[in-house]
Amino acid sequence: MGQPWAVGSAEGAPARLPLVITALWAAAVGLELAYVLVLGPGPPPLGPLARALQLALAAFQLLNLLGNVGLFLRSDPSIRGVMLAGRGLGQGWAYCYQCQSQVPPRSGHCSACRVCVLRRDHHCRLLGRCVGFRNYRPFLCLLLHAAGVLLHVSVLLGPALSALLRAHAPLHAATLLLLPWLMLLTGRVSLAQFALAFVTDTCVAGALLCGAGLLFHGLLLLRGQTTWEWARGQHSYDLGPYHNLQEALGPRWVLVWLWPFLASPLPGDGISFQTPADRGLMAS
Repeated sequence: MGQPWAVGSAEGAPARLPLVITALWAAAVGLELAYVLVLGPGPPPLGPLARALQLALAAFQLLNLLGNVGLFLRSDPSIRGVMLAGRGLGQGWAYCYQCQSQVPPRSGHCSACRVCVLRRDHHCRLLGRCVGFRNYRPFLCLLLHAAGVLLHVSVLLGPALSALLRAHAPLHAATLLLLPWLMLLTGRVSLAQFALAFVTDTCVAGALLCGAGLLFHGLLLLRGQTTWEWARGQHSYDLGPYHNLQEALGPRWVLVWLWPFLASPLPGDGISFQTPADRGLMAS
């Protein structure tokens, strides 16, 4: 039967356990938000126009978030199904003994996915799939919109959490904000109060992590680097910020951040990559 909860299938499906854990956390966030807005203190007071704009923003963020998650999971970044035999082997090609195949430059073997990945960046633990050539764009957009959604949820939960903190002494309020589990175990808050503090804490932390990840990968994007190349100080594929953006996001690199299903085909194939020397020869 194998280990369906540990690794992806032979067809390249993402690992299930990280997806299940992430989905359960997302469901907990949604349920807590619904409870606060419907049965709790309700949303922050806003006028009709501001309320309409907030709903439009929430719908825009949610559609982008779900769309990029779907694209990220559906795009297999590995060498499965890629015809490598007969390609001109040159500098940067290597042989992977686990996959028993020649692999092109910038590829790397992932022990979790058990396969080599084209232009491998890293393995995303939360979604159980590697980030590579085919799904780097939805990954970047996912970071952007996940940070926006989590920040939006934190703002909506903020008034309820603020009222809860004001009902406690300063020391207990600080403990509830930083260590909600301790307050629950000592019986100083109810399960509903703990859920509010815990979900808000994780949303704020998640927004900060996604924002930091987007900043880090944005710098790598402008430099034409993967995480592996950045760790080793390699700049072999840096074509300049504008061309690096086109290589990773396609010709419509400005608009892909706004809608996940916008057509913006990548100029490369994930096997061969231009270098500054190649572009200089083409220009001459």
